[in-house]
Amino acid sequence: MALSRSYKSPSRSAGLAPGELVHIGEQHSAVTEITIFDFDAEKYTEEKIASPDDCAPFRDVTTVTWINVVGIHDVTVIEKLCTGFGLHPLVIEDILNTSQRPKVEDYGDYLYIVLKTFQFNEATAELGVEQVSIILGHGFVISFEERKSAVLEPVRDRIRRGKGRVRRQGPDYLAYTLMDSIVDSYLVRLEELEEDMDLLEDSITKGDATDVIGPLHSLKQALIEMRKSVWPLRDSVGIVERSGGQLFQAGTRIYLRDLYDHTNLVIETIETFRDTLSGLMDIHLTSMSIRTNEVMKILTIIATIFIPLTFLAGVYGMNFKFLPELEWHYGYATFWVICFAVTAVMLYFFRKNRWL
Repeated sequence: MALSRSYKSPSRSAGLAPGELVHIGEQHSAVTEITIFDFDAEKYTEEKIASPDDCAPFRDVTTVTWINVVGIHDVTVIEKLCTGFGLHPLVIEDILNTSQRPKVEDYGDYLYIVLKTFQFNEATAELGVEQVSIILGHGFVISFEERKSAVLEPVRDRIRRGKGRVRRQGPDYLAYTLMDSIVDSYLVRLEELEEDMDLLEDSITKGDATDVIGPLHSLKQALIEMRKSVWPLRDSVGIVERSGGQLFQAGTRIYLRDLYDHTNLVIETIETFRDTLSGLMDIHLTSMSIRTNEVMKILTIIATIFIPLTFLAGVYGMNFKFLPELEWHYGYATFWVICFAVTAVMLYFFRKNRWL
């Protein structure tokens, strides 16, 4: 599995005034889609809307409203939607900038949460990194995805079928559920990485691996990127779980504690995998070194055997007129007998000393 290293070019925002809006990142969706889930314990509605202005009536309803935005490249749509819910211009700027560090920021009336998701592209065997922004307010949750992913689909399915607690709880529990679904997806990605590591380990230990440096490097980069995404998220979840703020109820903070434990598990797994990768790299380099030493040993033995043979051939290959053995009838046969005898003695000596 390789890591898709598509740089977000944060330098595009250099020189702009604070709060000036520009999309930084790749355009993963053709159009910006806005879907509204409005529900309580008894009923729910789901509809796609064409204009962000249609979201305004859901700001002050008594039910729980989840506004799911897919595609954040359209600055005008994102700005209208966020302005309608009273979001700060710096928050809108962070939503559009997909190179944000995972974090949780408290703005009093709402919380701004940034997480990363990892999408595995089976066609290219690449692990892509995308940003999900979540706004938790009084009675509503707004999520912004670069493109529609399967990570949040279980949450949508639970709302539609009325399964679990999400329909009976408030927006704080919905925000927790979205975060928990994303963190759980990290474990799925780690399982995929573990399968790749197991295949590499089998190849290395069996000696079948020829070029494993590239795959090992890709796995290492993927783990580093996941670590960069989970480590700050753990700290942010811990702060929210301890302080709570005004938006997370006491009953939901217990679930945040569980989410904190999950992030710890992900980090520990990542650290374990990094150690395993380092061990695989050492094993590979050691096996390559041993293989090279074996080849050099064989070549050295062959060269050593031919040293006396080359000496004999050199002596009798000289162009002096008077060499006693040149006129001898059995000279040629005797030369080969001596060569074979020297070779046999040297091979016996090598094997006796366990060099062969």
